[in-house]
Amino acid sequence: MKHKLGIKENRPLADFLPTITITAKQLATEITNFNVKKNDLKGEGNITSEHVKNNKDVRALLGKSGIKPEELPAEEDIKKLERRVKTLDKEIAKKNLKGKKGTVSEQ
Repeated sequence: MKHKLGIKENRPLADFLPTITITAKQLATEITNFNVKKNDLKGEGNITSEHVKNNKDVRALLGKSGIKPEELPAEEDIKKLERRVKTLDKEIAKKNLKGKKGTVSEQ
């Protein structure tokens, strides 16, 4: 999947996944966690089988809505987005400081 999306091997796939894909994976995991407790599942094999089943079920649900995760484009690199937000925050802080200095000197 990394190769298909053009993601470097050393980068986490989750940093580029669309929100719907991440949410679907989280849902499958939460269903697994619920069923492990509810059905008192024990052993790696049983829990893994449950998790695989839940992933398939969630994938089928997405498919019914015409959503194929492997066909979705990669999202913007989360690290780049974090850097941009940090830069914008600094710019806003600078503007706010300049505005406050002007207000203070006027009083």
